[in-house]
Amino acid sequence: MRDSYHEQLDGIGDGLVEMSRLAGSAVSRATTALLDADLALAEQVIAGDEVVNELYRTIEAQAFDLLARQQPVAGDLRVLVTSLRMVVDLERTGDYAVHLAKIARRRHPASAVPPELRSTVLEMGQTAQRIAVKAGSVIASRDLALAAELVRDDDVMDDLHRKLFTTMLSPSWSHGAEAAIDITLAGRYYERLADHAVAVARRVAYLVTGEHLDEDDLEA
Repeated sequence: MRDSYHEQLDGIGDGLVEMSRLAGSAVSRATTALLDADLALAEQVIAGDEVVNELYRTIEAQAFDLLARQQPVAGDLRVLVTSLRMVVDLERTGDYAVHLAKIARRRHPASAVPPELRSTVLEMGQTAQRIAVKAGSVIASRDLALAAELVRDDDVMDDLHRKLFTTMLSPSWSHGAEAAIDITLAGRYYERLADHAVAVARRVAYLVTGEHLDEDDLEA
């Protein structure tokens, strides 16, 4: 019975790692759809979110089932409660990839990204993918040094987010309000995705230490 219990606990962790992998893949494909005005790829991202949502429902049900049947204490209780919080963060990362894909779909057949912002958006997409996948590695390894890397990656994303606004607020901006709205939304989605990954890092730190650490503590 206890072997089955711990297998189920491990299965919840595996599911969280898989969610992070799926989210990383989704944001990478959504970025390509944005840059290349690839409607088919955007539709793939939107449709594929159901897999992430199904994992979310499965992990949540498993965690509640173990809480009800096994009445865990100490470390196991912390794992389950923290998993219920992390699964929400990871589900939201998938949602932000969908939001990006919907921008691409809305502007098709044109690209939603003006030429002077293509390199910045590409870098934001690459950073977001790295962050999402790294969140899974942090969950699997419970490595606090790796968790601290996520905080630094989030700083990179924040810098890129500011760079978007600097370009849009420049007197040379000539793409109008519609393009500015698209880019503002896209930048916000990338930035929020990174924030959720940092929340995962903080939750893993709580699993390891039993303390609620802020971002400065993780980097210390």
